[in-house]
Amino acid sequence: MYLHVLLSALSFFAVSFISNHNRSLRMTDDNHQYKLLYFDLPGKAEHIRYIFAYAGVEYEDERIQKDKWPEIKKSTPYGKVPVLEIDGQQVAQSNAIARYLARKFGLVGQTEWEALQCDVLVDTLGDLQAAVMQIMKEPDPIKREEIRARVTKEELPFYLSKFEKIVQENGGFSVGSDITWSDLVFAVLLDQFESMYGKTALNGYPSLKGLKDKVHNIPGIKSYLEKRPPKSPMPRH
Repeated sequence: MYLHVLLSALSFFAVSFISNHNRSLRMTDDNHQYKLLYFDLPGKAEHIRYIFAYAGVEYEDERIQKDKWPEIKKSTPYGKVPVLEIDGQQVAQSNAIARYLARKFGLVGQTEWEALQCDVLVDTLGDLQAAVMQIMKEPDPIKREEIRARVTKEELPFYLSKFEKIVQENGGFSVGSDITWSDLVFAVLLDQFESMYGKTALNGYPSLKGLKDKVHNIPGIKSYLEKRPPKSPMPRH
């Protein structure tokens, strides 16, 4: 029995070592030139910036100013950003970019099932983000408050309680037993959530708050956040 436990422990540490070693190789063996185009705010590009920061991979973070956007817009594949240039070739769609980088830098979990769970959680976070964005996009103040009340009372507790349970059951991670790109997406959106609702907004969700803090204390991400420029208004055209 003791031999079985010992062998299981050794097997676990061997898998973890190989996974971390392979991840390190992927990070250091990257010779591509990257340029990320997005506005001077977190928005749909921040989880991409987190991935680069986590991996320690250099890239050009081009933050588009409002007066420059109409001209730059013409040169993008679909008239939208973020856009990632890889050795001069443009790629659109924020989650497609993030998923590509996550695979490249070992952030999609250790199995295909874990990779699938990352995708499920990121897409579900997108559903929650879309619900919250309804508040910001509604021009009518009365309707805006009605939407805010509904989202605050219904959507937020529904999703956050489910996410809280998932992270709690995974020992502090959203998927598996190590950092994945879905953890980085969680940290970005939870940070934005606190910006909207206040620093006490996550007090009822200790596992989510712990996940956000854990990600923000990863050395590369912590360094990025310390140097991150202040936000500027987003273009409306």
